[in-house]
Amino acid sequence: MADKSSKSQSDLLKPGEIILSVRDLHKSYGPKVVHKGVSFDLLKGEILGLFGGSGTGKSVILRSVIGLEKPDKGSILFESQDLATLLEEELFEVRKKIGFVFQNGALFDSMTVEENLAYPLIEHTKMSHAEIRAAIAELLDLIGLQGSEKLLPASLSGGMQKRLGVARTIILKPRIILYDEPTAGLDPSNTQRLLDLMVRVKKRERNTAIFVTHDIPSAFQVADRIAILYNGRIHTIDTAENVKKSSDPFVEKFLSGEETL
Repeated sequence: MADKSSKSQSDLLKPGEIILSVRDLHKSYGPKVVHKGVSFDLLKGEILGLFGGSGTGKSVILRSVIGLEKPDKGSILFESQDLATLLEEELFEVRKKIGFVFQNGALFDSMTVEENLAYPLIEHTKMSHAEIRAAIAELLDLIGLQGSEKLLPASLSGGMQKRLGVARTIILKPRIILYDEPTAGLDPSNTQRLLDLMVRVKKRERNTAIFVTHDIPSAFQVADRIAILYNGRIHTIDTAENVKKSSDPFVEKFLSGEETL
């Protein structure tokens, strides 16, 4: 049995405890101020839906968490580290624990489905060839793409590519998944398949997620809590049920479509 002291801080957390803490995040691009003090906590085991209009910096928050952007000020605390201060080589280990699902799937076009899924395991684990094949078969079953191992991404529909992108993200079993507009461009049927997959992944892997989206119904379908980014800060963060029932005039207008952020 593994010694308890060898476990990471997030392994020892109970559901509902803070796994990621964003504090007083500021970010500008020249004269354009995007974040004016964004603060929120991500709780272990939840899906946090993050709303905000175009240009409000939703994706910038996700990119800051994994070090693709550096905030001008503020902290991002994960496993006793401030991710905002880490060097590129230090972020290498963090990116194994925090997976990013990009809007376009971010697949390797010249690699087959099997090769796309095998790549992270070959690069970051010591799994045998047989173990890798078994892990890939299990994930393809999870995302409904059995038998597609030898296909190239271009042979897949947009919805299939996005589900494959989710599979490649979770194959290293990250503690946190960052979903950046994963349903963008999908028809209702493929949107529902992807949302169902997100819920299955949460139950299967017991991980935590931030779901950035413009799609209000989709967020309410899968999110435990909702955060609304407005004017450079988190205007509201609460359970999905409480946000639905909110009497805040801004929130009411936003949910009704009158307020576009």
